Amino acid sequence: MLHRSALLLVVFSFALPGLALAGTLDQIKKSGEIRIGYRTDAPPMAFNDDTGQPAGYSVDLCRRIATAVKEQLKVADLKVTFVPLKSDERIDAIANNKADIECGATTVTLARQEKVDFTMFTFATGGGVLTLAGSGVSALGDLGGKSVAVVTGTTSQTALKAYLTKNLIDARIVAVASREEAMKQLDAKQVDAFASDQIVLIGEVVQSGDAKKYGLVRDLFSYEPYAFVVRRNDADFRLVADKALAQIYRSGQIEQVYGKWFGKVGLRPSPVLTAMFAIQSLPE
Repeated sequence: MLHRSALLLVVFSFALPGLALAGTLDQIKKSGEIRIGYRTDAPPMAFNDDTGQPAGYSVDLCRRIATAVKEQLKVADLKVTFVPLKSDERIDAIANNKADIECGATTVTLARQEKVDFTMFTFATGGGVLTLAGSGVSALGDLGGKSVAVVTGTTSQTALKAYLTKNLIDARIVAVASREEAMKQLDAKQVDAFASDQIVLIGEVVQSGDAKKYGLVRDLFSYEPYAFVVRRNDADFRLVADKALAQIYRSGQIEQVYGKWFGKVGLRPSPVLTAMFAIQSLPE
């Protein structure tokens, strides 16, 4: 009889995972620390600045989410720890509890939602191609017979391959480990182009300090909606993050954040991005 009662207790605990397992907010409250995963090589979304500190559009938004978590938990001194993540490890880092949220340039896909969840959208861009000025590549159709670097494990890699196949463009895809490596190969003319999210390519040009050296192909090969990565089935933590984002959109503060990172190069929000901010300006 005792064994049967113990078995029922175990089954009951599995039926109520919220009671059996601590969520992200509980974990943060107990540790007094929130761990923000971020990319070090994805300017202007997330990168290390000249002093080695985390910076960027996504990083600024996540700092505000950390403040919202602090207020939600009523923790007087919440420690904010930034965890640098590489492109190919960012999803697993959240799923395996190495960080609480990933703030970079991560595209929301249905396949990724099999492992993690996402916050509200934070940005919208598309897959683009960067070349050296005078390369003769001004449209995606000009990539025939050319070599194109793309970072392994990104949605750009999958989307570019699909686009080239669908449009019968015979380009050679060169997989590289990082954006830094892609830019090195492009500058050395080891590849003819570098494919990634267009807004990230613009960031690379800005970081280079020599915009006239490069050219952007005018058309896009994919749609890339960004959001922050959180663990699956943790609605309480995701809600705090979403409420913080909605407040930033609703109050118009997003214009300041956007202007800080994109205004200095003359970029204005696209109609799609403006609509995205408006649609997600949810009331309390």
